[in-house]
Amino acid sequence: MAHTHGKFVWYELMTSDMAAAEIFYSEVVGWKTQDAGVEGIHYTMFTVDGRPVSGAMSLPESARSMGIPPLWLGYIAVDDVDTLAADIVIDGGVVHRAAADIPGIGRFAIVGDPQGAAFALFRGLSSRQPPPPQDTPGYTGWHELYADDSEEAFSFYSKTFGWQLSRDFDMGAMGIYKIFGLEGGEMGGMMEKPETMPTPSWIFYFTVPAIDAAAERVTAAGGQIINGPTEVPGAWVLQCLDPQGAMFALTAAVR
Repeated sequence: MAHTHGKFVWYELMTSDMAAAEIFYSEVVGWKTQDAGVEGIHYTMFTVDGRPVSGAMSLPESARSMGIPPLWLGYIAVDDVDTLAADIVIDGGVVHRAAADIPGIGRFAIVGDPQGAAFALFRGLSSRQPPPPQDTPGYTGWHELYADDSEEAFSFYSKTFGWQLSRDFDMGAMGIYKIFGLEGGEMGGMMEKPETMPTPSWIFYFTVPAIDAAAERVTAAGGQIINGPTEVPGAWVLQCLDPQGAMFALTAAVR
């Protein structure tokens, strides 16, 4: 397997309405849909030019009974799922779903960091084709963590995945935005969550050709814009809720 330890390799939507979600993201991001052919479960893959880039499944009943809303979950590639899941617990995190095999695909576990943000660990059985540049439409261009304490959060993820601090960006009253990366490339940022956000969480930015047109598609398809469009260094960003309540974001290059 190509060495990808510490890199996001998959994004999974857990939703309350599969059919509606497939239509919404196809219209907003431009993804095509493809049934994954997983026995016993309806799992949809979103594709770009025939290549799977993310997936969707129904929010498990156990999660619904606990009041967990629809959400996007990021999968991070690791060398050893079981060992790292155990280390995360030692470091104050939690295992939400114990390590298990996905037949023919790989091994995964769903975990939470010490402040409560959820993500998944993944080890594939085969190598993956390297992704295109981050600004390629349809792919995930940025990964953002809203934490209770971004300094402590960065220390945890740096120890767990080897992420490096690229630079700090002073956002004034909103605090310091910590931009992190791996192997010389920037992957995302971390900041303190606003009071309106109930729990720490990850948000993923899907790349679109133009932000204004994408904003119109979000509202036309029944989604909600919660922030933006906003120009940041080198890009436009837009944070949204899909019709079922899952938070996601869009990004487009400044042209």
